[in-house]
Amino acid sequence: MTAAIGSLSSPLARPVDEPYYQPVGDEVDVFTAAAADSLPVMLKGPTGCGKTRFVEHMAWKLGRPLVTVACHDDLTTSDLVGRYLIIGDETVWLDGPLTAAVRAGAICYLDEVVEARKDTTVVIHPLTDTRRALPLEKRGEYLVAPAGFMLVVSYNPGYQSVLKEMKPSTRQRFVAVDFDYPAPEVEAGIVAHEGGVDAPTAGRLVKLGGLTRKLRGAGLDEGAGTRLLVHAARLIARGMSPAAACTAAIARPLADEPDTREALDDLIAAVF
Repeated sequence: MTAAIGSLSSPLARPVDEPYYQPVGDEVDVFTAAAADSLPVMLKGPTGCGKTRFVEHMAWKLGRPLVTVACHDDLTTSDLVGRYLIIGDETVWLDGPLTAAVRAGAICYLDEVVEARKDTTVVIHPLTDTRRALPLEKRGEYLVAPAGFMLVVSYNPGYQSVLKEMKPSTRQRFVAVDFDYPAPEVEAGIVAHEGGVDAPTAGRLVKLGGLTRKLRGAGLDEGAGTRLLVHAARLIARGMSPAAACTAAIARPLADEPDTREALDDLIAAVF
């Protein structure tokens, strides 16, 4: 006996409270227009600049459930679409997160999509053109996406190797939105709100973040993202000294090499 049950993904998430997000450009308008016309969206930008929070915010704003998939080297087509499993004396089908999102008319967010295997990402192609369908070959099912379904992918173009660049045949299926770190005054407001610190402390954290970003290519693959600055702020709000908090939340996650760590420690000492 064969049946379709459950999902391989976490349950569909629909935030009750509005996820905090501070717009920095026209990204909200672009995403809203794309969603209204069922167009897939690609978010491009550095680590920790707010791409995931933006998707969470837009899912809340549009009133749609959200399925998030963290892509990685071992992600297979079956992980995304689903597979048959033997449970007891029955063979049952379990939907993967992509299939579950299509059935529910949800937003499916593939985070760092280029980390997934190339043969895995091909499965999204029929969902990103006029077909808007997901062929489930193992089930002999052709699943047409309802109007509410939306595919969103993200990646960091400055961090990926040549072997992990997104194919032009895939890129040209999406509406693209560029993300970057906000202007200092905007970023300071985000850090203060999310980290629970006062404005002067948030300003110093943002100054430190800007200094680390100047080290990109000179010891660092990437500087401190807004996420790391918020982590440091939360430690400070818990009573840690700013220097200790920045060392734990910013300097140590960014670097292992002694010379680079020393340079980061010097920046922390200079700012705080």
